[in-house]
Amino acid sequence: MQAAQALRHRAFVAARGLGAAGGLDCDRHDERARHMLVSDADGTLVCCWRMQVFASGAGIAESYAAGFYDLTRLAAYPAPMVEMGRFCLHPDRHDPDILRLAWGAMTRFVDAEGVGLMFGCTSFYGADPARHAPALRHLARHVAPDRWAPLRRAAQTVALADLPPVPPAPARVPPLLRTYLLMGGWISDHAVIDGQMDTLHVFTGVEVGAVPPSRARALRELAQ
Repeated sequence: MQAAQALRHRAFVAARGLGAAGGLDCDRHDERARHMLVSDADGTLVCCWRMQVFASGAGIAESYAAGFYDLTRLAAYPAPMVEMGRFCLHPDRHDPDILRLAWGAMTRFVDAEGVGLMFGCTSFYGADPARHAPALRHLARHVAPDRWAPLRRAAQTVALADLPPVPPAPARVPPLLRTYLLMGGWISDHAVIDGQMDTLHVFTGVEVGAVPPSRARALRELAQ
């Protein structure tokens, strides 16, 4: 766990100039979560993330995301859920096989636990909403269905529908979020401004049963 916390600090804090090198990124959720580590052949930790399983919606208020979003509606979700969080890669390692291995491991875990919904907070670097306006306007077409939609809880939020029109520009959606959307994922109708981490994030959900069959087959091949 300490190795994972050190990599997270390096990727989220030190590499972005938000703090000194050599620290740890940790919070109270680490003790309750399961941690997945991907190491290189020389033992270097190159990727990590954590997973917290909720057998029913009754415990979802204890999730990390619940600190920013009102998840009352998801408390009625009829299948186990898993919160995926703190996913990061070593800043100096860019081998695509790292991501392939990570997705295969996630798929195996989700199938083994009978998970119906994966969820978490997906971040944009930089807390200024104007910087991400084209991407956020693009994302407005992917908001959650009303029955599961997260409501507002955080003090600083921006509604996707309230963003002013912007000139056409490439929508710079974070790669992880783009992958979730290709899997049929959806997001909250608002973004949360996290000044402490200098990020802006949206709640993201992926219903396992809604993943396109071709993509589900590819993921399960990786899992094998």
